[in-house]
Amino acid sequence: MEGYQKYERAYFMPPVECNDWVKKDYIDKAPRWCSVDLRDGNQALIEPMSLDEKLEFFQLLLDIGFKEIEVGFPAASETEYQFLRTLIDNNMIPEDVTIQVLTQAREHIIRKTFEAIDGAPHAVVHMYNSTSVNQREQVFRKSQEQVKQIAIEGAKLLNELAAEVKGDVTFEYSPESFTGTEVDYALDVCNAVLDIWQPRPDRKIIINLPATIETSLPHVYASQVEYMHKNLKYRENVIISLHPHNDRGTGVADAELGLLAGADRIEGTLFGNGERTGNVDVITLAMNMFAHGVDPELDFHDMKRITEVYERVTRLNVSPRQPYGGDLVFSAFSGSHQDAIAKGMKYREEKQLSTWSVPYLPIDPQDVGRTYDSDVIRINSQSGKGGVSYILQQNFGIMLPDKMKEEVGYLVKDVSDKEHKELTPEWIYNILETNYINVKPHFKVDEFHFMPKRDDSGIFAVVTMTFHGNTQTITAEGNGRLDAVSKALKQGLGFSYELTDYTEHALSRGSSSKAMSYVVITQNDKMVWGIGLDEDIIESSIEALCAAINRLDVWEQ
Repeated sequence: MEGYQKYERAYFMPPVECNDWVKKDYIDKAPRWCSVDLRDGNQALIEPMSLDEKLEFFQLLLDIGFKEIEVGFPAASETEYQFLRTLIDNNMIPEDVTIQVLTQAREHIIRKTFEAIDGAPHAVVHMYNSTSVNQREQVFRKSQEQVKQIAIEGAKLLNELAAEVKGDVTFEYSPESFTGTEVDYALDVCNAVLDIWQPRPDRKIIINLPATIETSLPHVYASQVEYMHKNLKYRENVIISLHPHNDRGTGVADAELGLLAGADRIEGTLFGNGERTGNVDVITLAMNMFAHGVDPELDFHDMKRITEVYERVTRLNVSPRQPYGGDLVFSAFSGSHQDAIAKGMKYREEKQLSTWSVPYLPIDPQDVGRTYDSDVIRINSQSGKGGVSYILQQNFGIMLPDKMKEEVGYLVKDVSDKEHKELTPEWIYNILETNYINVKPHFKVDEFHFMPKRDDSGIFAVVTMTFHGNTQTITAEGNGRLDAVSKALKQGLGFSYELTDYTEHALSRGSSSKAMSYVVITQNDKMVWGIGLDEDIIESSIEALCAAINRLDVWEQ
């Protein structure tokens, strides 16, 4: 592809090697989470949220468990300002929740921001200015020292104004476009800001390291973060925060490796909404931890509600393949996948396992409000016998005999292939019912009763049947009820077959008083199945036999 020649690496490695993060293999505790949906996410919408929509989203974030929520850029617009004042003036911020606001390192914007947060119980004022080479040279046309001075003057003004407002104020500083900034220079600017703010145990400072634009492989970002982690002044009283964007599609990897590299906090959005390709997806990050057995300290058990509110107020769609939250992420259509999942679920039940380890399912779908019946195994033309059998058992309590599963699987696949549609469980049951249960086009049994032989060597069946419009009653002897009825039917129909196999079970779902019977008969080396369903087990078995006989090829000759 032509054009690649004009691109150069736009990132900077630390001046010394920083790769201790490589020695860790998982994140062992939840970071501090900060949702930026209402600011960064909102400003990226084609149609920003209304006041009422922002209030509803704010409540959703509280329900999920966020304790830090960036609510806006109050100096940017009247709507942003009024939203913040609504939260404060109506006492809508829980005592254990901190709101966050963003401001550029410009005097009039900083002053407007402090006016907006006055009276908030707990607030983070997040100040930023861009430090990258591109911004310094092309936008501001200022030297490193001049850009650092912008941060210093802003930090001084925050100190001054924080003393004048009601409420507890925490400071946060971002060297915007950190990933495009020389790492030692970013450290110099951050340390200069920290020298002014003087962090201490009861007044910790947040230093945010944003991947404003992803410019490198995730391991480079991790090395940059580790360098800052090891060299920031007052480190024990500094909270290192990450704000990864997703330009290269590796925002989640940036965040995870950054946490391994020493970061303490993550700023992100639900489903990764944000400028350009978006922010880091907090749901994916948190659920990745959950899948490793670590409590993320956020609650996504009702993913359907979260998705519904998100889509309605943002007017964005969650991809069906979005990790953990998409409609199809737990759904298997492939036959081999379905078979493995079904066997894995059966194994868990047999072994009564308390831990989760099912093929193709990284977490238990029920943990995010999904169901096995309708969300895990879904049937189309790519599906197999295992998936079809699983659907029938999970939804209707029907346990097909092993020898019958392949035949039913191919029948269902053929319907889906011809219809070019996914098949619902009800549709699959209808296919089974039409082809194996309610099959009486040629004859039917109207009545039957039994008489045991006096020497108990067998049983007589008296069967009344209708065949070609004629009704007749036939008596036959067999070694059991089904065998006796079968012999009577052979006499009445005038052709033979072999009763090969018979199984039965009570339905495990729905009406537990009903029995399901499966009969297979053989004629000219061809096996034919029939199914019967009735409250009486004998009636059920005879219905299955009649269905099988009605499906023989002999009727087409």
